[in-house]
Amino acid sequence: MPRSRKSQISLDDTPYYHCICRCVRRAFLWGVDQYSGKDYSHRKQWVVEKLAELSGIFAIDVCAYAVMSNHYHVVLYVDKEQALSWSDETVIEHWSRLFSLPVLVSRYQNGQCHSAAERDAVRQLVATWRQRLHDISWYMRCLNEPLARRANAEDHCSGRFWEGRFRSQALLDEAGLLTCMAYVDLNPIRAGISPTPESSDFTSIQARIQALQSETPQVDSLPLKAFHTLSSIDKADTLPYYFQDYLALIDWTGRAVREDKRGSISEGIPTILERINIDPDQWQQLMQPRGKLFSSAIGRIDTMRLYAQSIGQSWCQGMGVSQALYPT
Repeated sequence: MPRSRKSQISLDDTPYYHCICRCVRRAFLWGVDQYSGKDYSHRKQWVVEKLAELSGIFAIDVCAYAVMSNHYHVVLYVDKEQALSWSDETVIEHWSRLFSLPVLVSRYQNGQCHSAAERDAVRQLVATWRQRLHDISWYMRCLNEPLARRANAEDHCSGRFWEGRFRSQALLDEAGLLTCMAYVDLNPIRAGISPTPESSDFTSIQARIQALQSETPQVDSLPLKAFHTLSSIDKADTLPYYFQDYLALIDWTGRAVREDKRGSISEGIPTILERINIDPDQWQQLMQPRGKLFSSAIGRIDTMRLYAQSIGQSWCQGMGVSQALYPT
């Protein structure tokens, strides 16, 4: 039985989540449809553009993404503290970029709310909007609904575009976050679409590599959550790895999962695996084309047990894989 989204997302346990959304019947509505022969690949850019737009509205950062032909992945960081620090005026301004404001709020902005009851009503609305602006379900709703309407308008049709509600996975610790980000960034290579990370279109790893090579960053590009650097003061503001280490890991893993290279790379294991204590052989198996991530959560066995308790369960699917991949 499907569990409610509220029971799957617990910001007290982790601010990092992996979300997956598939087109209805897994049709290639973002790529070249093998039945009709139509090419819908231009729609992949719509996802990236919408993510860039929402990054300036929600208190949610994008850590990684991959837009495939019939689904997309996105790894999100929920910055609850940022949302709580916004003034009421900032919350109203952000919400107005998503939806039309009620007349009462417009009157409040113009200084026309003179009674205490009106001001209290506005404050209640703002509190609700503040909550929604760091809510993953609302984020995914504001991402998926416009994309579905735009695609249906282009196809001159109506009806469901997405398979159903999005799937989410809690990334409970640094090991789980690293595993999921690499899994997402390597999706085109695992699917046999691209030979290298830098040629993997519509992925965060390609965007990061291009940004690293470019002297002038693009103004309208999707801002990705930054990796930790030697000058970073607070790790909470950055991903808990150095980009050079992560790039070496992606390159090593990408070469290992190619069909003509499978199992042939045994030397030069990236130090990041050793530092986080991840089994290299289990890592390669998980990153193979048929490798699958865990069900509702990803992390070391101890954090998975704590997460299961916090959401009212006695266990989490994937604990066996966790023990093999992340030996204590």
